[in-house]
Amino acid sequence: MLEIVSFLNGYIWSKALVFLFLAVGLYFTVITRFVQVRRLKDMITLLFEKNNDNAGISSFQALAMSLGSRIGTGNIVGVAVAISLGGPGAVFWMWITGFFGSATSFIEITLTQIYKSKLEGEYRGGTPFYIYKGLNLKWFAVSSAIVLTVVIGILWPTVQANTIALTVQDSFHIPPLVTGILLASLIAVIIYGGVKRIATVSEYLVPFMALGYVGICIALLAFNASEIPAMFTLIVTSALNLNATFAGLLGTAIAMGVQRGVFASAAGLGTETFESGATSVSHPAKQGLVQALSIYIDTFLICTATAFMILITGMYNVVPSGKDAIVSNLSGTGPELYTQLAMGTLVSQTFGQYFMAASLFLFCFTTLITYFYKMDTNIAFVRETLNLRSSGNVVNHLARFGLLGMVIFGAVNSAPLIWGITDVGVGLLGWINVITIFTLSKIAIKALKDYDEQKKAGLNPVFHPSKVGIKNADFWEELEAKEGTAETELDPVFRPSKVGI
Repeated sequence: MLEIVSFLNGYIWSKALVFLFLAVGLYFTVITRFVQVRRLKDMITLLFEKNNDNAGISSFQALAMSLGSRIGTGNIVGVAVAISLGGPGAVFWMWITGFFGSATSFIEITLTQIYKSKLEGEYRGGTPFYIYKGLNLKWFAVSSAIVLTVVIGILWPTVQANTIALTVQDSFHIPPLVTGILLASLIAVIIYGGVKRIATVSEYLVPFMALGYVGICIALLAFNASEIPAMFTLIVTSALNLNATFAGLLGTAIAMGVQRGVFASAAGLGTETFESGATSVSHPAKQGLVQALSIYIDTFLICTATAFMILITGMYNVVPSGKDAIVSNLSGTGPELYTQLAMGTLVSQTFGQYFMAASLFLFCFTTLITYFYKMDTNIAFVRETLNLRSSGNVVNHLARFGLLGMVIFGAVNSAPLIWGITDVGVGLLGWINVITIFTLSKIAIKALKDYDEQKKAGLNPVFHPSKVGIKNADFWEELEAKEGTAETELDPVFRPSKVGI
């Protein structure tokens, strides 16, 4: 079975998919007129826009939830693997991917907001919603929601829980079963509080863990300040095949940089759309811009911090697949330890081990609590679309117990097969999502043009789908109708009989 899954993954996650993400990101960058650059100021200021709607969460809370999901082992081990196989030049191509991926994220999140719904008193949106309303493919939207529920709610938690349990066992000698039970209990307290509690925890925890991680990187750079110019030179010359040591690695550097950049940021995969569907904003493009910023934070802060720590300290090997080692600084050491060893040069290897354990715990923990919200949103979509509202409470409780049970299972079981099946599911959805958002990109561009025009006029952009020719945006259409009714009721109308004329 594992061989079959590995075979499928070899085709699904081929270089074709990796470079499709890069090509689509470039296309979105051009058609949005480099929105990730010209609207950078808005991307930052919109973070602090207040939310007075009890049905939704703020843009900052959605950003924190999204970053909590995006930032994980891919930002640590994934970057190290890219350097190990593709050399320092992979970092440059990871940056390029992040830059283009920011435009991709803008498109998919703007579509998420356009086609969101209000279900069970909360705002919901994501990949199945815009497949259903944008492409009018009900059966396919429901199928994608079911697959996402299984992948995100059942399979992925085992992987994250296993990472936490093994890290805690290695650093503090606590049995995995104990870690799994404590982890499930802590997650239960949070997820039973609903999206508001998840958002609040993420709002405080994510900035703390990100700043702490970047802080260690800054400290390492400060202690090795004289090596910084040489490090940048190494990255750029390796990426452009100008470094004799890494000559011949150009193709691998590009492939690994793009692949790991996509894995770390998840821009275009569709798995990071659900948090943004929960936000309350006056215009879809606003949340698109906020989430475009999340790619910058994920790639240019967290991934770059990992790369800089590894490269500035020399704690890495470069061993291309099937070839002899080009760089062998750490004999017999795998990429999963590069970051830990780099941190260890700051104080001691014990410090590096403990800080890495704490970082992985926080990164994986925030990912786990956001998994629940993604799963819950997909279940809500299926219930609403198939008119199964009466089964709501039973399904919700079963889903929660299922996720918590898989956390405990994952803590004590390492399952390569689960990793493989998960990658197959997400890879297929990645192909589908990229094609979907490419097909619907004109809709997102209409929303962006409307946002730009209102900003140019000095207005706070407010979305009215009928004015820009967007259909099936039922949430916004209902809101627009209510606003129209309110304006009609308040609009002065002359009635002579009432004034005695």
